[in-house]
Amino acid sequence: MKSIEISSYEVYMDRAIALAEKGRGATSPNPMVGALIIKDDRVIAEGYHERVGEPHAEINALKNAVEDVAGATIVVSLEPCNHFGRTPPCTEAIIEAGIGKVVVGMVDPNPKCAGGGIKRLRDAGIEVEYGLLADKIARQNEAFIKYITTGRPFVVLKAAITLDGKISEAPGKNTAITGPDTKQKVHELRNEHDAIMVGIGTVITDDPMLTTRLEGVKAKNPIRVIVDSKARTPLNSRIVKSAREVRTIVAAGSRAAPANIENLKAHGIEALKLGRWDGAVDVELLLEELGRLEISSVLVEGGSSLIASFVKAGMVDKYMVFVAPKLLGGGGVDFVGGKLDSARMLSITATERFGDDILIEAYPADS
Repeated sequence: MKSIEISSYEVYMDRAIALAEKGRGATSPNPMVGALIIKDDRVIAEGYHERVGEPHAEINALKNAVEDVAGATIVVSLEPCNHFGRTPPCTEAIIEAGIGKVVVGMVDPNPKCAGGGIKRLRDAGIEVEYGLLADKIARQNEAFIKYITTGRPFVVLKAAITLDGKISEAPGKNTAITGPDTKQKVHELRNEHDAIMVGIGTVITDDPMLTTRLEGVKAKNPIRVIVDSKARTPLNSRIVKSAREVRTIVAAGSRAAPANIENLKAHGIEALKLGRWDGAVDVELLLEELGRLEISSVLVEGGSSLIASFVKAGMVDKYMVFVAPKLLGGGGVDFVGGKLDSARMLSITATERFGDDILIEAYPADS
């Protein structure tokens, strides 16, 4: 197959990407996809994948067309599907509608499907070009790509730290680090991810709800995952009390007392035993299990020990670190607990200001 050269379609593909973004947080485990239909240099329809289980972007664009689409060009950010999943194949709808040309941004990253949609369309006599703004689309759908190619969720490590790298004044003490603008952004991140993960220390210290609170928005609560090697999550904690309203998983170690696990299950919590020989929770096995549950993205929020376990295991795909203009000095709790065997190099891709705080977005340097 021959990829497309940068052309006048770039503006349309940028619009398709913007449309796709409207589905962020609602399409998992599917990707975000946008589409528009062009006829005689006019956009006659737009659509995007709005929610998992509902029609894909191409189908919505076809339904929204204000005139006959026969002979028109459809620009779509991801290769149209050619298989039955939660919905029928989009390729067949495109063929039946009489579309004359398809411009695809990125080829389907699913190894089982890659190129299948393009081939089906070409076999039907439709002109297909692909590869336009593919890198930009891949970044937009980074969580989907990780999940569909490895079976594991995309892991975002989120932390709020001081300028001297502390997340708390002292062990077991809840310390406010960042300001209200950052807290708003954190809730937006929760709304975008399938699951949120914390360690048992955070549950005991903060008694958090780990839900999403956004004014004027119908927000989604992520699945709550508690890494608790001994299954000692307090039964009177807010997380346990709300477990029947918000899906909650406790990942316990191999030495967790069976009675503790049964008590948690009795309160509506799903319990997983994923221990190593030393009784700790194996984070790699945990990610594999979450992948089997169709969880494609996880926001790891701490604390220090859990962060360290993910960093040491090389299981962090993206870092989102909010740095506050504060100093806590000696005695504070380090962002990454314990000692690493070697320095971890990161590649900073973006910075953004939220009030007095600065968000640093970074990826492992070798990714």
